[in-house]
Amino acid sequence: MAGSMRFNGTLKLKIGEAVDLQPTRWSMRHVSIFKKGSSLLNPYITLNVDQCRVGQTSTKHRTNKPTYNEEFSIPVCEGSKVELAIFHDTPIGYDDFVANCSLSFHELVKNCGPSDCFEGWLDLEPEGKVYVAITLIGSITEGT
Repeated sequence: MAGSMRFNGTLKLKIGEAVDLQPTRWSMRHVSIFKKGSSLLNPYITLNVDQCRVGQTSTKHRTNKPTYNEEFSIPVCEGSKVELAIFHDTPIGYDDFVANCSLSFHELVKNCGPSDCFEGWLDLEPEGKVYVAITLIGSITEGT
């Protein structure tokens, strides 16, 4: 089996806005108890590199179309993938997962082109989109 691609350098990420965020059935479990018939979220986005949290946006209140315009600059050593995960900040218990997306550094480099920058909408699973600008400063190497 061939080795995987690894990124070494700096990941610069600007998170613009997210749209079409929908609460999961799990995140709505308290609605009937408290009669809060709203499906609006209090979303925030976590930024992970290889399952290690390296950043988090502020929480936006009562919206399914949050605007963040927050920038992160993260040193990366031997990174293989980036994940953005959206959570709903809950008053009770643990925060609830809403949606996420993952990109390998190999895909990012391929989509960045000669400018080393990707800017556009990323599809989230199970639904929604997030607008990001990603710049990679560094190199991709063949890992083992």
